[in-house]
Amino acid sequence: MTASSWATLPHPQPLGAFPVPAGLMLVPADADLGAVTALAAGRLPDAWPGSLEAHRRAFAGDLAGALEELPRDDPVGRYNRWLIDPDGDDADEVARGLPAPYRPLVDVVRYASGAGDTLPVADDDTNPVVAALITATRATVLLEAGDAEGAAELVEQAATSVADVPVLHAVLIANAGSILHEHDLDPERARSHLTGAATALAETDLTLHRAEIHYALGQIEHERAARGGAPLQGAMHHYYTAVQLIDETTAPELWASTQMSLAAAHLSSPMTLASDGLRAGVAVQALRAALQVFTRERYPAQWAAASLNLANALVYAPSVKQGDNLVEAVELYEEVLEVRDRDTDPIGRARTLTNLGNALAHLGIFDHAKARLVEARYLFDEQLDSDGVMTVRGLLDEIVKHTMPEDGRDGSGRAVMGGMDGGTREVLAGRPETDEA
Repeated sequence: MTASSWATLPHPQPLGAFPVPAGLMLVPADADLGAVTALAAGRLPDAWPGSLEAHRRAFAGDLAGALEELPRDDPVGRYNRWLIDPDGDDADEVARGLPAPYRPLVDVVRYASGAGDTLPVADDDTNPVVAALITATRATVLLEAGDAEGAAELVEQAATSVADVPVLHAVLIANAGSILHEHDLDPERARSHLTGAATALAETDLTLHRAEIHYALGQIEHERAARGGAPLQGAMHHYYTAVQLIDETTAPELWASTQMSLAAAHLSSPMTLASDGLRAGVAVQALRAALQVFTRERYPAQWAAASLNLANALVYAPSVKQGDNLVEAVELYEEVLEVRDRDTDPIGRARTLTNLGNALAHLGIFDHAKARLVEARYLFDEQLDSDGVMTVRGLLDEIVKHTMPEDGRDGSGRAVMGGMDGGTREVLAGRPETDEA
C-alpha cells in the first residue's frame, strides 16, 4: 500500500472507538488536524471546527442536523450521509466513490448492521484501521458459530495490528477480554486485557466503553473473591467507577445491572462489626436505583432478582423504622412469588418462600411463616437441595423455640425476635441474586 493511496484523508481516521454512527464517520481531507487527532485519541475537541460541524452534531445525537451539514456531491460526505440514513443511497455506489483504502468500510457497516450478509474483505490496499475493523467483524462469525476462543484470538489480532493507534487498540483488546470473560475462558487473560484497556482509556471521553470495562472487571473481581474468600473491595471499586461514568438515561441497562452487582457485593461481604450493617443500607439504595430501570413489565427476570435482594436487604438494613422495612420486605416477597412458578422455577420459588417465612417470623406472624416455610422445604426436598432443606428446618426450629411459652415468653415470640438473626442472616445476606436470575 503506497502512502499516496490513502493520504488524501487524514490518518488515523477516528473509526471504531466511539458509538455508531458517529464512531464510523470518516473525516474529510480538509478537516482540522487538531480535531481529528483529538477524536482519534478518544477525546471530543474542545472547539469543533466548521469543517466538522456535521460530526459535532452526530456526536451530540443530532443526526437530522448532521445530515443537513453533509454534502451530497463529495465521496466522504456521501458515505457519511449513507451511514446515518442507509435508505437514502445505494451502498455499492457509495463504496465505489470512496478512496480504495476505505471502500471495505461500507461492507463492515452493512454486515454489522445486518443489512448485508457479505463478509468484508481486506487487501493490501486497505487502510490499516479499516483492516482491523474487518478482522474484528469476521470474529463475530466465529462467535456466532460457538468458537469464542477463536473469536477472541481474531479480535486480539485486530488489536495488535493497530498498536500504533492506542485508543482503537484498547477498545479492541477490551472486546477480546469481554469475550473471554463472558464465555468463561481464561479469566486471567480476560482480566489482563480489560485492566490494560481501562488504564489506556482513563483520560478519554469514551465513557460508555469505560463503564462496560469497569463493570466486567467488577464481575471478574467479584467471582475471584467468591472462589477464594477474598474481600470484595476490588469489585466494589470497579462498580462504583462504572456508575459514576453513566446514569439511568445514558446507559440504563448497564447502569441498573451495575447497581445490582454493587448491592450484591455489599450483601455478600461478611458483617462482623456493627458498622458493617451500613452496607445493607447502601445495598438498599443501589437496589432501589436499579428498580427505576428494571420494571416488572419490561425486565421481569431482573425485576424479580432486584426485588428479592431489596427485600433481603431491608430485613437487615439498620433503621429506626425496622418494622416498616419488614412490612415492605414481605410485600416484595409476595410480589416476586407471583412470577416464580413452582413448575418453571422451583428453586427460585423455594428461596423466596424461605425469605418470606423468615420476614413473617420477624414480624411475629408465625402461622403464616410456618406455612410458607413448609412449602419451601417441600420444594427444596423435591429438587434434592439438601442445603435448602436444612436452612428451612433451622428456621422452623427457631420459630418453635420462640413460640414456646417458657422462660417468660408469652407465646408470641415478639420479645425475643432479636435472637433470630444468626444463621438466617448468613443465608439471606450471603446469597444475593444477580440481574441474570
